[in-house]
Amino acid sequence: MANIKSQKKRALTNEKRRTANVSERTAVKTAIKKVVAAVKANDKEAAVKAYNEANSVLDKASTKHIKKKNYVSRQKSRLAKAVNSIQ
Repeated sequence: MANIKSQKKRALTNEKRRTANVSERTAVKTAIKKVVAAVKANDKEAAVKAYNEANSVLDKASTKHIKKKNYVSRQKSRLAKAVNSIQ
């Protein structure tokens, strides 16, 4: 633990940000899994709904620099392709 007052404050802030980032990363994974599950179940309506939600979560993660923009772009493309493959 730091001895300097400002470093003690910084350590608290870092821990808060870390937990927030972990939560955001988990939300991204969950959103992606929901789309994949809907596609496997051949449920076009649920897949489209989950895809729209996943797009929003991915964009927010990119804006907050939690996920890189190329990762977000690749995931959105992959999910769109999967959703469109449902007959």
